[in-house]
Amino acid sequence: MRILVIDTIHGGCEIGTAFARAGHAVDMVDVYRGTTPDAAERAAQETYDLIVAPVHLDPAHPLLAGRTVSALVISHHEAVRQLLEGHLPNPMIEITGAQGKTTTAHALAHLLPGPGVLHTSAGTYAMPGRRWLFKKSITPASVLAAAENATSLHGWLVAEESLGVTGAGDLTIITSPSDYRCAAKKKSALAEKIASAGKSRHLLLAPGIPAVAHADAVQLDNVASVSGTTCTITSGVQTTAFTNPLLALQGYRVPLALAATAAVMLGYDPAPLSTFSGVAGRMSVRKHKNVLVIDNANSGTTVETTVEAARYARACAGSPGITLVIGTVKGDGAVCEGFPYEQIVSAIETIRPRSVIWVGDPPEHKEKSGSSVPWRIDAVYPTLEEAERCALEKTTTGAIVLAVKTWR
Repeated sequence: MRILVIDTIHGGCEIGTAFARAGHAVDMVDVYRGTTPDAAERAAQETYDLIVAPVHLDPAHPLLAGRTVSALVISHHEAVRQLLEGHLPNPMIEITGAQGKTTTAHALAHLLPGPGVLHTSAGTYAMPGRRWLFKKSITPASVLAAAENATSLHGWLVAEESLGVTGAGDLTIITSPSDYRCAAKKKSALAEKIASAGKSRHLLLAPGIPAVAHADAVQLDNVASVSGTTCTITSGVQTTAFTNPLLALQGYRVPLALAATAAVMLGYDPAPLSTFSGVAGRMSVRKHKNVLVIDNANSGTTVETTVEAARYARACAGSPGITLVIGTVKGDGAVCEGFPYEQIVSAIETIRPRSVIWVGDPPEHKEKSGSSVPWRIDAVYPTLEEAERCALEKTTTGAIVLAVKTWR
């Protein structure tokens, strides 16, 4: 076949190279940074049998809506599905969603027995032992390398993916009903995720996601419940439960319940989740001298998780004083949704920290005039690391809350 792969900076090179190795004639075009002008010009005139385009590309892009429109168009996710045929780990679990992906993935990997590979935005590891393999984005193309490593170990694969799944594995988990517009604001990200899961053998949906037409879809609310620090899963006549202090935190409740339910669906015991200690950047707690640091800086940071982190910080520190490090890392292209200015302001006004350190583009106003909760920004930094260093230097009591939108 003659194949056009669009978007080289979000995994297109890996997909194009894999198709070329399979014997196809492949052209690859960078449509975001314009680094392949000659290839783009040729592609506009060429006729293709197959076009591979990311779901976040504007459907009106000339390479989709122009002369090549007669070709079959598939997503990067579907292309990876095709390339994985005959080379699948066992089992393979794919996880997507606006929030909770990384926590759910780590929790599930914690309980799965035997060797396997955990692929997340925080890195890709061989398990058990958490041996570092590599760090790639969570575009669908990255699943190719993760699956190759998993099959070489004769083990399982837990893969976090953005904006959907390949549907090639045994189970897909959609972790959140949160939605946003993508593809030049012409598509619903949640709808794309649900559609991509249509070919999955089994499907597990977080609370709030509408019921879907799938032969084996499970709504979490129908099988799992959390009371205090105990999670109970009921599947048919079987009831299983585990306890973990993290279940008291809103940010862990759904991910742990999803991981436990996924385990039951796949025939595993979720009991090992009782020893799961959390994920760095997802409400992890550490001490720096006399100051408590709550690290909740990750790709799923929202108003809700930030407020929850502050509540948790005050409860753990026994003090109301909080230094809040908040914002979005500029140029972190993997963060699709961002952390809008208005939402950051809402979080600040709800928390009422004693000090605010802003990360990313400087806000338009140092102070919000007319606010019922006066606040000011003490410093602005481009990176989380610099902002955290400043917070550690200036905070001597109470707690620091890291609430920055960034991949980790």
